[in-house]
Amino acid sequence: MRYLLPMLMAFAVAACLVVVPGAHAGNQARTQDFTEFGPVVRAYLGYLENEQEVVDDRASRHEVNRAYYRRNSNRIRALRQMAIRIARETQNDYLPELEAVTRNEMRLLFERPPDPETLREGVILRDTFRFLGVVRSGEIFYVFARLDPYEQAELAEQNTQGSPVSVDQKPGPARLTRARRATSP
Repeated sequence: MRYLLPMLMAFAVAACLVVVPGAHAGNQARTQDFTEFGPVVRAYLGYLENEQEVVDDRASRHEVNRAYYRRNSNRIRALRQMAIRIARETQNDYLPELEAVTRNEMRLLFERPPDPETLREGVILRDTFRFLGVVRSGEIFYVFARLDPYEQAELAEQNTQGSPVSVDQKPGPARLTRARRATSP
């Protein structure tokens, strides 16, 4: 009995020495994933991690049902995948405001939702959103970028000049860089 307590303590210390470096390595790996990105993209990815922690916490307290938990976890994963894709493709430390919705959630963004089968990457909808693509993350999410006010103003100006392109859907380049304000000479 006299030797049992020191042995248990030694075992506990040894277990901590094995577990703690593993946990630290996991945190370092996550941080190293972010080091290829600038501060804006890293902040957005950190925000998504925080959102996942909130969803996890609410699920652990049984505040939400499993369907809610699964849908929101999948949505966060889809947003993360798209943010990383944009950051790597553009090599720019800028992300537009992203929205990820399922087919049955399209009404959250559009009064008259588009047919998902007809969407093409880069298409602009309602002068407000650019369709970025589909992400499969447990279920299918349609990811849109909200146009910034400068892009919206540019589209409004094109519409007043009699642009031949439809108001509902305008094909255009998938511009993912921040629009610059025109300066006068």
